[in-house]
Amino acid sequence: MNILLLGSGGREHALAWKLAQSPMCDKLWAAPGNPGIAQEAECVALDATDHDAVIAFVRENDIALVVIGPEAPLVDGLADSLRAAGIDTFGPSRQAAQLEGSKGFTKELCKRANIPTARYERCASLEQAWGALKRFDPPFVLKADGLAAGKGVIIAETRDEAQHALHDMFDGQFGAAGSEVVIEQFLTGEEASFFALTDGTTITPIGTAQDHKRVGDGDTGPNTGGMGAYSPAPVLTEALQARAMREIVEPTVRTMREEGMPYSGVLYAGLMLTSEGPQLIEYNARFGDPECQVLMMRLENDLVELMLACAQGKLGEVAAPKLADEFALTVVMAAEGYPGTPKKGGAIDLGNAETDGAKVFHAGTTMDGGKLVASGGRVLNVTAKGASATDAQRKAYAAVDAIDFPDGFCRRDIGQREVRRERDA
Repeated sequence: MNILLLGSGGREHALAWKLAQSPMCDKLWAAPGNPGIAQEAECVALDATDHDAVIAFVRENDIALVVIGPEAPLVDGLADSLRAAGIDTFGPSRQAAQLEGSKGFTKELCKRANIPTARYERCASLEQAWGALKRFDPPFVLKADGLAAGKGVIIAETRDEAQHALHDMFDGQFGAAGSEVVIEQFLTGEEASFFALTDGTTITPIGTAQDHKRVGDGDTGPNTGGMGAYSPAPVLTEALQARAMREIVEPTVRTMREEGMPYSGVLYAGLMLTSEGPQLIEYNARFGDPECQVLMMRLENDLVELMLACAQGKLGEVAAPKLADEFALTVVMAAEGYPGTPKKGGAIDLGNAETDGAKVFHAGTTMDGGKLVASGGRVLNVTAKGASATDAQRKAYAAVDAIDFPDGFCRRDIGQREVRRERDA
């Protein structure tokens, strides 16, 4: 079958790489893609906000499945337009994508479905937010309600710092995403990510991971879209995964279905593992980036078969996802200045990075006069598998060190928490 993948980041390169391996895939297109994706697919200029243009392209090229990578087209309702045109689509509807598109929507769903999550207040004005702040103790968790490219969460250590942050948020720091703010109780524990596929009825896990959000070593500096990740997350034991399914994911999918907005696609639950058990921090309506990269390195199933089954409501009829026992670890190489204003145009030479089983997924890259250059903040995802977290980390950083990217930088401690656990075991 012919497949169209929408997106241009490292997540989409990992998906393209996996989709292209399927014997079910005859031709893969990507829009707009990037130089790495172009090694797996034919890249085309297509505006995902122009739903009619996407539908016309799908029909002209006899495409049987559309895979929507990023969150913005999902929140914009592209999946609805495609399904209304009779096109099988992997990704939730506009209503269902509110799980990511609105923090307040998700918190209120958690209340209705009795899903464990932090105490919160939803605020529509600065004055309301300052009043709500008095009912919380530091540190304060402040979240822009809408999409903010993974950067809309602020942890304020003092009340004064929180008041200034709220002023900036309502003053347009995150654009329209910050026109409403959710204030949450700070949860103590270890964060982990749990992924499940669902067709709206059947739900099946597709792996665990841990992300590194802060820009600097030792989890210092501002939040980013993610500076690296590894999978599996052993801290999410089988017992905790079963509990997360039973107490968080299953009630979410059931409630969405009962309320007339069935969820179809991948559901990404960001969890805090507290002393009382797993609690939901947030949902994402798509694969994480860079978590997708490590999940795809470990996935042994045919990704096309799984995605098509989700799209057609037949997930219960195909084999459940199987992931390799190995660890996978990815290191993000970012452009100087990220997460502020990244320096673009820096030359990149990948050298012999892709040896010893390593894979470099492109994120913010483009071709300029036949040369690979940086075009965004997060530029490359250098990914490797190993028998342990220690082994995967060693291989990933060996690949990083083989790359010549003078304007780039990376954290040097991705996976360090798990490496220490292995050392101390």
